[in-house]
Amino acid sequence: MNTKNVSLSTDEKISLFTSLATMLKAGITLIEAIDSLLEDSKGNQKKILMILKDDLSSGKRINVSFARFPQVFDDVTVSIIKAAEEAGTLDTTLRQIKDNIQKEAEFVNSIKSALMYPAFIVVLFIGVFLMILLFVIPRIAQVFLSLKISLPWPTRMMIFMSNLMLKQTVPFLLISSTLLGIFVLIYITQKKRLFAFFYNLPGISSLVIQIDLVRFSRSLAMLYSSGITITSALELCEGIVLNSRVNKMIHEAKMTIFSGKKLSDVLKLHRQIVPSIMIKIIETGEKSGSLEESLKEVSDYIDYQVTRTLKTLTALIEPIMLVFVGAMVGGMMLSIIAPIYGLISQVGGH
Repeated sequence: MNTKNVSLSTDEKISLFTSLATMLKAGITLIEAIDSLLEDSKGNQKKILMILKDDLSSGKRINVSFARFPQVFDDVTVSIIKAAEEAGTLDTTLRQIKDNIQKEAEFVNSIKSALMYPAFIVVLFIGVFLMILLFVIPRIAQVFLSLKISLPWPTRMMIFMSNLMLKQTVPFLLISSTLLGIFVLIYITQKKRLFAFFYNLPGISSLVIQIDLVRFSRSLAMLYSSGITITSALELCEGIVLNSRVNKMIHEAKMTIFSGKKLSDVLKLHRQIVPSIMIKIIETGEKSGSLEESLKEVSDYIDYQVTRTLKTLTALIEPIMLVFVGAMVGGMMLSIIAPIYGLISQVGGH
């Protein structure tokens, strides 16, 4: 069975970790807990539980089984589970992972909500544009052509696009599908580079950096609290960030800590991307021996800042998008009305 492509929804992962943590805390053995979950499970969750049962029955550890499902359990989760099994704190750790997944889901949902309105406006504009090209322009074009009047270039362009879609449908579909195919091919082959370029664009990079700092601090707190060394934890955190500058900072932190320096010392060298309050809280945590709690506080603080930034951006985007769509639709209508107005003026002049 190919386990690499098996995936679970966020709700299914939360349910799985919650159920396992609850039953383990109640004194039920892991194999009994899995047997109990198998009774009501279905789909991919059932496949995962069956493999977990087989692996545990053959003497393997649960982290080994989790590692077989990279689409469900990332490297950070697998490492935390491994450390928890060695420390005998699996039930507590499973609940912590569940809480982390829940926070991450809420975080992602807030980002999606902020992008929902702009996406809706863009789709609405495309729909209006196609409606004008397919239904309005063909009727108006017949009038203009029969009168043989001089048309402005925006009107000629819209008539050309309308004719291409209605009278040259097959060539239009061939060209469109070819261009779409090329775009999809480029996206698949150059996905990482395209996203890296997008994440580093001015304006977007600052928000992505904040998102990365939330994920970094939250994951580092979990890894560190599980007993994983700070250098190993930093190495795992390198794979969860999107912005190249944050990735470079984490890599430098990992290398610098080997030489005996502290995490806060490295963060001070990256003040252009790391907020001063984050540096101060982590520095205080290192001095007091409560780095784990400091990292949690940092993640909660930056999470709040990102949510607030997204709300502000959404509030700004709404009127901007409305003005943009209004201007584009108005421009299209003007390209239709202008020739009619010109024709009326000529008739009035006679």
